Amino acid sequence: MARGVRRGLFALLVVGILAIVVVPFLWILLASFQPNRLLIQPSPRFSLAEMGLSNYENLQQAAQYFTYLRNSAVVALFSTLISLILAVLAAYSVYRLDYRGRQTLLRLLLITYVFPGVLLLIPLYQIFGRLNLIDNLLSLVIVNVTFAAPFCVWLLRGFFGAIPEGIEEAAALDGAGRMRILLTMIVPLTAPGLAATAIYTFILSWTEYMFASAFIIDETRKTLPVGLGAFIAQYYVDWGILAAAAIATAAPVVILFAFVGRYFVRGLTAGSGK
Repeated sequence: MARGVRRGLFALLVVGILAIVVVPFLWILLASFQPNRLLIQPSPRFSLAEMGLSNYENLQQAAQYFTYLRNSAVVALFSTLISLILAVLAAYSVYRLDYRGRQTLLRLLLITYVFPGVLLLIPLYQIFGRLNLIDNLLSLVIVNVTFAAPFCVWLLRGFFGAIPEGIEEAAALDGAGRMRILLTMIVPLTAPGLAATAIYTFILSWTEYMFASAFIIDETRKTLPVGLGAFIAQYYVDWGILAAAAIATAAPVVILFAFVGRYFVRGLTAGSGK
C-alpha cells in the first residue's frame, strides 16, 4: 500500500513539473494561431473558429525575420563546424596522446567556465573594437567557439576513452600516421559524441543573446534572439506575431533535438562516466 502511495505521489510530481514546463509553450503555440485582438483582452481567450496562419505570414512585414534567421543560421553553423574541428583535435590530444602537462592543459581548457560570461563582455568589446569586428558576425562566431569548444572537449572524453589503444597501435604498424588514424578510425567510432557536441554548440549559438545584443548594431546583422525585440513597439505589442516568431525560432532546435537528441544524452552520460 505504501509503495502504491509513493508511486502515486511520484506520478503527481512528474505531472506537475511537466505542466509547469509544457503549459507556457502550449500557450505560445496556440497564441501564434490567434489574432492579436483576442490576446490583448484582459482575459485572453482562444477561438478555434479564428485560428489561422496570418501571424506567420506577416512575420517578414512586422520585422526583418528572415534576415535575422539567415544571420542566426550563419553564426550557428560556422560556430558548430569550427567548435567540432577544434574539439576533436583537442580531445584526441588530451585523451589519446601521452605527454607532459596533458592534465594541466585539460584543466586550463575548463577554466573558461570559472568566470561568468558577463565579466568578459567589456574586455571582449574592447578587443573586437580594435580588430574592427564590432557589428560583424565573425565576433559572435569567435565568442560562441570560445565558450563551446572547452565543454565539447570534455563531452568527448568518454568516447575517446572507450576506444581500445590496440586499434591505433595496429594502424600505426601498418604505416598510418596520426591524422589518418584520427580521421579514418577515431572519428567514425566517436560519431555519437560528435553529434552531441554539434547539438550543444548549435543550441548555444542559436540562442545566445548577451554578446549578440552588445556586439551587433546594424539591424540587418542582428540574430533571432536579438531581432525578436523588434516585434515589441513602444506602445503596442502584437502578441500573435511575437508568439509566431518565438515558435518559428524554436522550431529548428526542436526538430534537430527530436532527431539526434538521444546522442546528446548519451554524450553527457559517457562524458560524466569516465
